Amino acid sequence: MDFLQLKIMGILNLTPDSFYDGNWYFEEKKMLLQVEKMLNEGADIIDVGAFSSRPGATLVDVAEERKRLLPNLKSILKHFPNTYISVDTYRSKIAKEVVGEGAQMINDISGGDLDKQMFETIAQLQVPYVMMHMQGTPLSMQQNPVYKDVVNDIINYFEVKIKQLSELDFGNVLIDPGFGFGKTLEQNYQILNRLNVFNSLQKPILVGVSRKSMLYKYLKTSPDNALNATTIVNTIAVLKGAKILRVHDIKEAKEILSIVDMLG
Repeated sequence: MDFLQLKIMGILNLTPDSFYDGNWYFEEKKMLLQVEKMLNEGADIIDVGAFSSRPGATLVDVAEERKRLLPNLKSILKHFPNTYISVDTYRSKIAKEVVGEGAQMINDISGGDLDKQMFETIAQLQVPYVMMHMQGTPLSMQQNPVYKDVVNDIINYFEVKIKQLSELDFGNVLIDPGFGFGKTLEQNYQILNRLNVFNSLQKPILVGVSRKSMLYKYLKTSPDNALNATTIVNTIAVLKGAKILRVHDIKEAKEILSIVDMLG
């Protein structure tokens, strides 16, 4: 897949406790209907996650993650065999299993920090790897996150990680600054305002702000009412260089890409 062209990544949460759509797609039939809907609306990638990474969430054990993930992954590929699937996991064992089952991308919220075997595993698998920045863990990340300069600190973090992977002869890296993952509301908007600076890393930028608290808390509303804000911020992100939008709402995100494309 050419990640230099704008892409839409559809979120599929196989969890009971995600902040927006938790427990919606636990049944196989509902899950498949949602995948079909996202593909019909123009999703380029389906990102499947089997644990919640919302602020304050505890991490499920590997057995539970595997139990939620593998049967659904097999079902998606059975019914929609040409689907480009990303799996949202920070565990190297899970990464190896899902790629063996047909997943084509790994999306790691921890940038390899929660599983020290992840980089070596990714280098062996040679599949695209989304490396997100997170300060702390989902359980602790919003407990007073501190930076000298949030943008420069994250860029320095990515530079080190990209070098580590390069030393393993792996370069197929995408970067995600991790909106909402160990950042204050103000820090999230500093990252958005300076998102174009991340282009200096010469890696495709993924942005995931869909219905997040940086939108609905600032606007004093709720995730259910944050679609318009999501569209606004995603448009800003694309204009500043983002190449992948990770979203719950495919149709609206696809419209952003169509209109931005008209700008040339």
